[in-house]
Amino acid sequence: MIKTAICDDEPKTRAYLSSLIQAQPFPCEIAEYASAGEYLADQKEIDLLFLDIELDPDDSGSDGMALARKIREGGSAVQPVIIFVTGYEQYVFDAFDVGAFHYLVKPVDEGKFAGVFARAAEQVMTGWKVPQRARPLVLSFAGTNKVVPLDSIYYIESSNHKAVLHMKDGEFACYMKIRDLELELQEHFFRIHKGYLVNLSYVSGYSKTEVTLTNGERLLLSKYKYPDFTKAYLRFLKKGAGL
Repeated sequence: MIKTAICDDEPKTRAYLSSLIQAQPFPCEIAEYASAGEYLADQKEIDLLFLDIELDPDDSGSDGMALARKIREGGSAVQPVIIFVTGYEQYVFDAFDVGAFHYLVKPVDEGKFAGVFARAAEQVMTGWKVPQRARPLVLSFAGTNKVVPLDSIYYIESSNHKAVLHMKDGEFACYMKIRDLELELQEHFFRIHKGYLVNLSYVSGYSKTEVTLTNGERLLLSKYKYPDFTKAYLRFLKKGAGL
């Protein structure tokens, strides 16, 4: 049983999110709160929290972000997976600063919700740890900005003077040098070849000549990169395991 909670001051939003949760193929217990004060007063153990960033401050003076910080700073042995629900993407940076698992933009799409919920449920069932703060990428292309969470990227490919992001929901290309991305993402990604920068979280195996990702794709591993890759991957695994 996944203990879920919705904290949003809009009754219609709470009802809609509750219906989406009930439609998922996971047994869930659902609690609803209209304010940060209600959530904190209940003191119920929660596995998965859908939290409105623009939550109106109550008598406790806490909006959605302040509530998230109180939860993270509370020192509780059990920390909920937090998924922010927001009408504005501008808050995404603050969301990742409090170890949010993901964010959903209102009006919430049913298909997007199902995918995010499934991944969050897997985290709950395998044991959730508050992630280290990892800023998402903000990329510009054709006059528009795109906010890209790091956990949505399998790998980045250098192609025709562009960087092509191979993501869970498709591809995105931008005019950016892969070596600049390599510097920015060096804690989470590794350059296995002049043309590939892989997300170490999605490496499922490797040989001396290729790296296999969790989505089944196989990428060429340079023989010159192999020694450093194995060291970097081992450090990444140890760090993730808290060793």
